[in-house]
Amino acid sequence: MPIHTNVQNNIAEIVFDFPPVNAFNSETWNEIPNIVTELGRRQDVKVILIRSEGKGFCAGVDIKELAHDGSAIVGVNKGNYLTGKAIHECEVPVIVAAHKFIIGGGVLMCGAADIVIASDDAYFSLPEIDRGAMGGASHLQRMLGVAKVRAAFLTGGKIPAQEAYRLGGIEKVVPKENLVEEAKVYATTIAEKSRDAIRIAKQALNGIEPFDVDASYRWEQGFTFEMYMHEDSQKSRDAFVETGKSAEFKK
Repeated sequence: MPIHTNVQNNIAEIVFDFPPVNAFNSETWNEIPNIVTELGRRQDVKVILIRSEGKGFCAGVDIKELAHDGSAIVGVNKGNYLTGKAIHECEVPVIVAAHKFIIGGGVLMCGAADIVIASDDAYFSLPEIDRGAMGGASHLQRMLGVAKVRAAFLTGGKIPAQEAYRLGGIEKVVPKENLVEEAKVYATTIAEKSRDAIRIAKQALNGIEPFDVDASYRWEQGFTFEMYMHEDSQKSRDAFVETGKSAEFKK
């Protein structure tokens, strides 16, 4: 099974393994929220650690699925929204250990989490503007400042983990070979505490956030639907699937 789960010492691990780049289709995106929610409700779980095997943490959605069937955006959007909401509202803290590329839905999971540990080769990217879509800025803006997010969103650029750390968006940057070990140090520290104290603390922290990330992301998704109705959206998806590059538009 491409999603592996394990519970040990009050720590639940969710490990993604979808070669080659951990890009998830609509079915997978709708499976993740249930896994997170069910693990978070278990009384023997005090913290959840999400990580991936393979080349990078997550390449977002499966663009090939959307290029083949544009209507799949409905299921993808639903799954993305529910995934972010499940992580953000999970009864217990969620730690993400991310390596190499953190793209689209990968940004969403990091932005919804409580703690993010990244490898020194990691970077955040929102290439949706070149893929005929929108989305993800709400969760990145929960981590970083407005100016940095807008620059990345409008250019489709990358934000290295070191820069995200400098801006206070992630907790720690470590060598890739130490990523899982370092994330488990944080998980173990949390797992040693009272589950009720952790649960109540997370509710309190969510309640004092400056904006509602779930509502903001839902707002963004409305524009994803609008973009998908535009011919440029299909052109962008086709170009990416056929060439791996962005489509060219008239100057």
